Amino acid sequence: MKTALRVLGCILLLGLTAGGWLGHEIHAFLSTPAQNPGSETYFDVTPGMRFGQAAEALAKAGIVTDARKFGWLARYKQWDNRLQAGRFALHSGWTPEKILDALVNGQPVLYRVTVPEGLTWWQTARLLEDAGLVTQEDFRRIVFDPDFLRHHGIPFASAEGFLMPDTYLLKKNDSPDLAQARSVAGRMIDNFWRKSAALWPEQAKPAAEQLKTWAILASVVEKETAVPSERARVAGVYQNRLKIGMLLQADPTVIYGLGPTFDGNLRRRDLDNAANPYNTYQRPGLPPGPICSFGMAALAAAIRPEEHAYLYFVTRRDGGEHTFSTNLNDHNKAVRQYLQNRRKGAASGAGQGDSR
Repeated sequence: MKTALRVLGCILLLGLTAGGWLGHEIHAFLSTPAQNPGSETYFDVTPGMRFGQAAEALAKAGIVTDARKFGWLARYKQWDNRLQAGRFALHSGWTPEKILDALVNGQPVLYRVTVPEGLTWWQTARLLEDAGLVTQEDFRRIVFDPDFLRHHGIPFASAEGFLMPDTYLLKKNDSPDLAQARSVAGRMIDNFWRKSAALWPEQAKPAAEQLKTWAILASVVEKETAVPSERARVAGVYQNRLKIGMLLQADPTVIYGLGPTFDGNLRRRDLDNAANPYNTYQRPGLPPGPICSFGMAALAAAIRPEEHAYLYFVTRRDGGEHTFSTNLNDHNKAVRQYLQNRRKGAASGAGQGDSR
């Protein structure tokens, strides 16, 4: 009996000691900043970042002392799934709880948003509105504002094609307004001019007509192929067609002309509709303007298209790369092969370019 009591006493003593040690560790972590006096620093939380990743990055940056303990704190408060995306102004002299509160409940200094290649201006507007940065209507007003376009050197009726795809860190107003839309759109266009500067021949900004040709062609190339090695070749196909006065017959231009209401199914009546100014099956030459925001790789292809004799292309079975042909007979064979492959269920999408 005495032995049992001694054992029990030892266990209780160990428990109390362990509890005291744990309590001391918790108190020390919660009350001790990573640095003293510390300094202000910016920390980026990317969209989809897991809390464990953020904790490791905070510890590496010297903002918290222990990533694992910081994770325990977040789980205890049930905040480990509530991280906001954006750039936060933190201070390495803050306690862990204050840092956690800033990341979960604070106001980011800048919000991170990624605009991918190939979006139309209205898709970009929707993406930015979903991020709480603008309203679609304000963005529409700005991208069609003649004064805004003239100020930014855009020779079209809209800013389509010049809203540079990229990842941006942007300020978010409590209530998005027209000024915010102007600021965001202007930031994207300035980014376009900055990145494109290295591509212009002799480093000189092209004249308006040349700029129009390259911008429109680059947007078509962006929509026609996602294969890097094909971009200059696709640009060469359209360049060859323009040289001989052949219709471009590019599906993406027709789709763009149908606008936001396009349901994903391009019909024969759409291809026959000459009233659509972007219908390159019915109207000769380039469409009246770009059809999407293109990346610099597509612009480089438009400026320096590949020299070849190809006039046709159709997607292959994998839906990625294309078969290029110099004559209609070979092209029709490639189309029949594509249709045969599609019937076998090896591909799910129609070919791009002139697949008819």
